[in-house]
Amino acid sequence: MTNSKPSAKSTKKDETSMPLSTTPSSKLSTTDKVKLSLKNRHKKESRFKRTGFFAVIFGFMLVLVLIGDIGSKALPAFHQHWVKLDINYQNNWLNIDDTSEENLKKANYRTVLKKSIYHMFPTESGKKLSRKDKRQVFKLFSTNAEFTLKDYLISSPEYLNTQTSVWVRLDDDVDSYLKENFAQGEAGLRITKQQAQWLVKLSDENRIESRFNFSFFTASDSREPELAGIKGALTGTLLTMFVTLLLSFPLGVAGALYLEEFAPKNRWTDIIEININNLAAVPSIVFGLLGLAVIINLFGLPRSAPLVGGIVLTLMTLPTIIIASRAAIKAVPPSLREAALGLGASKMQVTFSHVLPQAMPGIITGGIIGVAQALGETAPLLMIGMVAFIVDVPTSIVDSATVLPVQIFLWADSPERAFLAKTSAAILVLLALLLVINVTATMLRTKFEKK
Repeated sequence: MTNSKPSAKSTKKDETSMPLSTTPSSKLSTTDKVKLSLKNRHKKESRFKRTGFFAVIFGFMLVLVLIGDIGSKALPAFHQHWVKLDINYQNNWLNIDDTSEENLKKANYRTVLKKSIYHMFPTESGKKLSRKDKRQVFKLFSTNAEFTLKDYLISSPEYLNTQTSVWVRLDDDVDSYLKENFAQGEAGLRITKQQAQWLVKLSDENRIESRFNFSFFTASDSREPELAGIKGALTGTLLTMFVTLLLSFPLGVAGALYLEEFAPKNRWTDIIEININNLAAVPSIVFGLLGLAVIINLFGLPRSAPLVGGIVLTLMTLPTIIIASRAAIKAVPPSLREAALGLGASKMQVTFSHVLPQAMPGIITGGIIGVAQALGETAPLLMIGMVAFIVDVPTSIVDSATVLPVQIFLWADSPERAFLAKTSAAILVLLALLLVINVTATMLRTKFEKK
C-alpha cells in the first residue's frame, strides 16, 4: 500500500486560492497583509459613513417632526371667525344728545350691542329671551365687540339712528368650537347645546366667516385670547436684542483682541482667562439676579425695560463671544503678522488691518451663537420684571416691555384653550426671527470671507 503525498505545486495552488481573510496571518506575504489591512479599514470607514449619514437623517427627521407638530398646532392662530350683526344705532340707546365726536366716544355702546343681539335671537315661540338665554347669547361674542361698534360709528357717523351690518369677533371659546368642526348643533368644549344651535342659525344665514388673523401681528397682549397678539413682545425682543448686540459684540471683540494680541502672558491674564471660561458655564438665572441687585437696585434703572434686559443678556453672552473670537484670532497664520511687522507696520496696524479682517468670519460665528443664546433666554429676564403683563407697545429702550420667550411662557401657562395655538404660533415667529438673524450673519460672514 503506497502513501500518496500532495505535490508542492498543488499545495501552493490551494494556498493561493484561499481568501485573504481566512488565510493564517503567518502565511501571508507583506503585500497581502497590507491589502487585508486596507480592506478592513475601508470597511470601517464605510460603516462610519453610513452611521453618520443615518444619524444626520434621523436628526433632520426629528427636527421636521418637531416643526410639523408646532406648525399644525399653530395653524388655528392664523385665522379667526367673525360674525355679522345687525346693529341699530338708536339715539336713546346710545344716550347721547348730538353727534359730536366727543359724545360719540362716550356713548353707551354696550346697550346698543345687547339690544341688537337680543333682537336677532328671538325664541321659537316669539317671546323675549330669558335672563339665562340672554347671558348665553351675549357670551358668543368677544368682549371687544362694543369697541368695534364704537370705532365703526365714529368713522361713519351718518349711520346714527339707522340699522347697519357690523362685523365683530366671536368669543375665543366659540372660535375654538368652530375650528374643531363639531357636528351642527352639538355641544362641545365650553359651548352649550343652545349656543351651538344659535351658531347653526348664524351660519345658515351666512353671517359667520373665517378671516386671516392680522391682529395676531398688529395687537399686543390681552387677557382675552381672541384679542391677544405678539406686536408688543416682538418689539420688546427687537429692542432688547439691539441693546445686547450693541454692547456685547464690540466689548467681546475688543476683549478678545486685547487678551490675544496685546495682553502680557502672566498670572493675571491667566486668572482673567479662567474666569471668562467659568462665566460661560454660569446658569443664566445668576445673571438675572445680578441685574436685579446691581443694575436695578443699585443704579436705579427702570424694571421691565429693554435697556436692563439688554445689559443682563450682554453680561451673559460676553464670555461666549470672547471665547469664540479668541479662537478665530488664534487661527490667523503667524506669518501674516510677521510679514506686516517686517514691512514696518505697527502692532495696532497689524491687528486692525490684517488680523481682525481675517478673523472676522469666525468672530461673526461667535456673535451668532451669543445672540441666538440671548434670543431664547427667559430666566434672567424673569428676574428683572420682564414677565409683567404689558399691553402697550414699547417705543424706546426705557419703556416697559416683554420679549417673545417670556410671552410664550405666559401663554403656555394660561388655561384658555385658544392660547395653545397662540403659543405655537409665537414659537414659529421666534424661530423665523432666529432664522433671519442667522441668514443675515451668514451673508456678512461670506462677504468677509471673499474679501
